[in-house]
Amino acid sequence: MKRDPYLLTPGPITTSMETKQAMLHDWGSWDSDFNAITTEVRQRLLAEANATSSHECVPIQGSGTFAVEATLATVIPADGKVLILMNGAYGQRMGKICDYLGRNYVTLDKGDYLPPLPHEVKSFLQDDPDITHVAVVHCETSSGILNPVEDIARVVDQAGRSLIIDSMSAFGALPIDAQKLKFDALVSSANKCFEGVPGFGYALIRQEVLAQAGGNAHSLSMDLYDQWQYMERTGQWRYTPPTHIVAAFLAALHEHEAEGGSRGRLARYSSNCNRLVSGMRARGFQTLLEERWLSPIIVTFLSPDHPRFEFKRFYNLLKERGFIIYPGKLTEADSFRIGCIGRLFGTQIDELLDVIDEVLELMNIQLEAQALLT
Repeated sequence: MKRDPYLLTPGPITTSMETKQAMLHDWGSWDSDFNAITTEVRQRLLAEANATSSHECVPIQGSGTFAVEATLATVIPADGKVLILMNGAYGQRMGKICDYLGRNYVTLDKGDYLPPLPHEVKSFLQDDPDITHVAVVHCETSSGILNPVEDIARVVDQAGRSLIIDSMSAFGALPIDAQKLKFDALVSSANKCFEGVPGFGYALIRQEVLAQAGGNAHSLSMDLYDQWQYMERTGQWRYTPPTHIVAAFLAALHEHEAEGGSRGRLARYSSNCNRLVSGMRARGFQTLLEERWLSPIIVTFLSPDHPRFEFKRFYNLLKERGFIIYPGKLTEADSFRIGCIGRLFGTQIDELLDVIDEVLELMNIQLEAQALLT
């Protein structure tokens, strides 16, 4: 039997056989056995962020964007004002969500290439005392940029404002310590660095913030306060949960722990990234970002300026050989993206590079090797 293709994307990602096999059992959504799974998942996520004493974990059905919208709606009151830090599609999406929610917001938009810097955030907060919240994407996967969340958090905390982190593609690989990194909400999803499958997201929300959030949400389904209250009272999800996906996520969490938690996973992803970037540059591909802004999650490469390079054909030839990459999502440059996360190791990265050699030869493309950026 032909193997499944490797997914070199920011999610869904390639999962382990153990995670897949966990979905082969049926669960009663209100049964005590499934409730125990939900409880363990919530506790493990809080423990991973050193947030057990300070935050609550509230899961919600749907994709990561569902969880981001639910968190913004629940945490930000109707009279709040948000500073959204943008440098890609997912910061822009938070702005669109706030448009739908009717929440007042301003933006610090750095385009595709640069991170929002702490002194810029400080200036915004000093100039506008009406700003109550700051929202930032931890790893902006449309470009692959890793934003300086720790430094931004210190500025926001010093200004006495509330920080919301979209850590969709970072939590589980980049270590988070809620006692050092001051945030009121952190949002992520099952199918990212913990290597589960798509179907639910979750937010870690500061206890006192969540306790005061009743009535903020615009939607019953998106009300994390109501979800939390019901879970605390019954141990159950309010509405039909993605049972198989939650069970698979618990299996993935056990594997995450066995690998050494976030630090162990970061080491593997960083090795994948270094191997990928050096190999692609040797083959003539150029990274979008400078070295210091590259993340170990996903890397954006500029499409070669070659008359015979056509991304769709490049993509399809890679897919035929068992590797699925990601198209670009930039506003200013033609590009494509290759992920470093999921159940991938150095062997798979080397196989991908060999396949890229084969595909370039088929496309009759020769590129000049790129020098290491500094």
